[in-house]
Amino acid sequence: MASTETAVTKDGAAKGDDLAGLEAGLDALDAVEVRRTPVREVLVKKVLPPVVAVLLVLVVWQVLVWAEVTDAYKLPAPSAVWDSLAHMWLQGTLFGVMWTSVSRALLGFALALAIGTPLGLLVARVRFVRAAIGPVLSGLQSLPSVAWVPPAVLWLGLNDSMMFAVILLGAVPSIANGLVAGVDQVPPLFLRAGRTLGATGLRGAWHIVMPAALPGYLAGLKQGWAFSWRSLMAAEIIASSPDLGLGLGQLLENGRNNSDMPGIFLAILLILIVGIAIDLLVFSPLERSVLRRRGLLSRS
Repeated sequence: MASTETAVTKDGAAKGDDLAGLEAGLDALDAVEVRRTPVREVLVKKVLPPVVAVLLVLVVWQVLVWAEVTDAYKLPAPSAVWDSLAHMWLQGTLFGVMWTSVSRALLGFALALAIGTPLGLLVARVRFVRAAIGPVLSGLQSLPSVAWVPPAVLWLGLNDSMMFAVILLGAVPSIANGLVAGVDQVPPLFLRAGRTLGATGLRGAWHIVMPAALPGYLAGLKQGWAFSWRSLMAAEIIASSPDLGLGLGQLLENGRNNSDMPGIFLAILLILIVGIAIDLLVFSPLERSVLRRRGLLSRS
């Protein structure tokens, strides 16, 4: 009898040890090492590569100019573009031109966000609405934004309202479709659990659907910003007017009208810099934060 009790005790202890080991293993899997990234590592991994890439482009550009692969008025030297930049800086117009376009794009994107988010939820959650306007949204997303500039000018005239209309028509479908794609990827178990807990209607959309669909929604926002920026540039280039102020698109068009190739290259570079800066300062940190909270990205 004693030997049997001893065996049972040893058996229970062994099972307890196994369970403890299993729990410890699961805890180790859940644990994410948190450490502060050294400044030197940040510089080497994140700052140095783009700097090297930019320097390489400048070197190739200068070599092509020295090799005279084409006429000088077609391919200006980097120094000529730099002189155009310095001229705008000394005149005090550089940041004003950039802010004219950036402020329009940000306000237009905010309006597109306010319209595209509820529209995306409606399309994702109501079958009749999806069947009715889902294909229309996909078609609008594939339609070039520049196609909306002529009718917007005729409808609204040469003013900021026309600019915002073009931005909305370009960005809203992307934001809505991104949210629809994110909602479609939400596991049904999450929705059933939310309904069991009483999270239905708007409460379920806010507490269950939106957090679960956040990665797809962010992808739609990122694409929506790209459409906003491109739509605005198309509108500023085509519908240029002194009453609209000088934006980056207008600066590009002025360079073409004046056959100022350094000015054209400068406008292109400024448009590119703004697009990259918004992505690095806004969307990339948001994307990393979402992925990190879901355990899909290391904290280091």
